Amino acid sequence: MQRKLFLRYLGAVSGSLAVGQMAAGCGGGSAELTEMAPAAGVAPAAVAEAPPAAGVAPVVAEPQPAEDVASAEAVDETMATSTLSADEIAGLRFMREEEKLAHDVYVAMFSLWGHRTFSNIALSETEHTEAILSLLIKYGVDDPAADKPAGVFEDPELQALYDMLLAAGAPSLIAGLQVGALIEETDIQDIEERKAVTDAPDILAVYDSLLCGSRNHLRAFNRALLALGVSYVAQVITQQEWDAIASSPMETCGR
Repeated sequence: MQRKLFLRYLGAVSGSLAVGQMAAGCGGGSAELTEMAPAAGVAPAAVAEAPPAAGVAPVVAEPQPAEDVASAEAVDETMATSTLSADEIAGLRFMREEEKLAHDVYVAMFSLWGHRTFSNIALSETEHTEAILSLLIKYGVDDPAADKPAGVFEDPELQALYDMLLAAGAPSLIAGLQVGALIEETDIQDIEERKAVTDAPDILAVYDSLLCGSRNHLRAFNRALLALGVSYVAQVITQQEWDAIASSPMETCGR
């Protein structure tokens, strides 16, 4: 969604906190690769090179000049990025930073309030942003989050949004959980918008995985708020969409 609308919704949530509490709450694994060791007492086999035929001088490969290597890499990157549209590239770059924003906000909220919902979801957001990073690398797209510490973003609107979310979640645990709920419903809408501009199967697969994770995160924040006697009112998606997600069971997200 457009950042101006997000800021408006954030203002609505923050304003409701000032008046009083609202009435009434992805997955992936890793595999380890091991190399097979030689059997005990058996030395590794030596690879013998066949001698050149009589009277034929051996062929010695000439080293490739550094500038030629750089040129080849540039061509590879151009070919990779040329397979994506400008909207697809912009979508990947944006989602890389938006997932980082969610992670960084949750880490900060956990530091403030010590609620396990924040720390658990922050771990999942790390998987999300790294999934987008894998696509950026595959397609040769510059990573906007490279070498940026927590709370620092290339996109100025996301930077301003991070600062505002941090301030909005600072007054109380309930405020922090509401910020988390707002991030997740916004994430759902933003991913849907990015899905609409691509037909690349690998990108769609990652976006669908992120959507599944965001729905689970929404459920977790909703449950935490309900435990504190607060019913969250949807600010970005429709209330009907929110209720349908919140009332449905947790998903496995491909696990």
